[in-house]
Amino acid sequence: MILSHAPERPIPGAELGEKLREALAGIGGKGERWLVIVPDDTRTLPMPEIFAVLVEELAPEVKELAFLVALGTHPPMTEAQLDAHFGPTWRERPGVKIFQHRWDDPTALVKVGEIAPDEMEEISRGLLRVGVDVEINRLVLEYDRVFIVNPVFPHEVIGFSGGHKYFFPGVSGPRMLHVSHWLGALITNPKINGHKLTPVREMVERAASFVPTPRLGLSLVLRGHDLVGIFLGEVVEAWEAAADLSAQVNIVWVERPYDLVISVAPPMYRELWTAGKCMYKLEPVVADGGTLIIYAPHIREISPTHGRWLLEVGYHVRDYFLAQWEAFERYPWAVLAHSTHVKGIGTFRDGVERPRIEVVLATGLPEGVCRKINLGYRDPGSVDPEGYIGREEEGILVVPRAGESLYRLADGTVPDIDKL
Repeated sequence: MILSHAPERPIPGAELGEKLREALAGIGGKGERWLVIVPDDTRTLPMPEIFAVLVEELAPEVKELAFLVALGTHPPMTEAQLDAHFGPTWRERPGVKIFQHRWDDPTALVKVGEIAPDEMEEISRGLLRVGVDVEINRLVLEYDRVFIVNPVFPHEVIGFSGGHKYFFPGVSGPRMLHVSHWLGALITNPKINGHKLTPVREMVERAASFVPTPRLGLSLVLRGHDLVGIFLGEVVEAWEAAADLSAQVNIVWVERPYDLVISVAPPMYRELWTAGKCMYKLEPVVADGGTLIIYAPHIREISPTHGRWLLEVGYHVRDYFLAQWEAFERYPWAVLAHSTHVKGIGTFRDGVERPRIEVVLATGLPEGVCRKINLGYRDPGSVDPEGYIGREEEGILVVPRAGESLYRLADGTVPDIDKL
């Protein structure tokens, strides 16, 4: 059902609470144990308000209420980050538990099914023929009902985030995570980002079909920090409605490509792994041979989870890996996918790598590290994003809070490896 749909105006917190209370009234069974799956703080949504309403409405009605943070492979949130995410009084809620997903802990996972190689080949349109064990956090099976809270934005791996993506890879095991990300990389970011129905979404929905637990979805659409859409119901239906609205409010159409794009990372991206979104969402509007600068002086780490692999592999175009697959197949495929997404599309012919654009880091990472991982470097002190604002006619675009809105060309064209 549509709880509220107001792309022309922000939905105030009071209305969010009112709509949720109305929809949830009497929905929780006295004997049921509920698990609420939520994003971490690298996604924009009014989590403290949602948390408070869910606790107030569901906790008195159900036998047990717990929250599971869908980290994917992100680092566990600190106590201070949890306080900011759920509200400083979350520990005072009696009987409410908060768990954080551990994708790398086999004891936290349970296998619910398998996507066979033949089926995977069909889903991937012939790009991959591999079997995929479908593993998920065992808490999903241990509770009577799952409630997925999911903001919906354009996404580089699956097309649009949200829905059952909060199962896979949000609370999944490594195999599902790695194969889904690599499939997205094979298709390439420009061809998948902002498209509703993609092979990766099909893969995720197939995996979700193995999960027997009844579930509901609360899909949210935000424009910046403003909530403009609330959809509650069956997970796929709520997500589809939200994705349609997100396509309206979170895709920015521009008339021309830009020679220089300065993509400013918000503080919620604490590592290059997540700040890569500042590239993914802007790649389609950088002119051939142009430059994109990820401006993030606060970032001093590639990734606490995957940094060691990226220091070995570096950042490269997709075809660099495909041409030398025997040398790179052993690396985590999600790492290779992230590498290609940040570097962007390009060619690898006769042993020469030619990215379509140059990606430059103006971060807290030292120049030596940037060069080692095959990305450009700028001293962040030498970059003043505000000084470039308003210079679109000169071929310069500044995006002050990059990472969630997708920029595309108004004529519908996207960068294509086949045309390089």
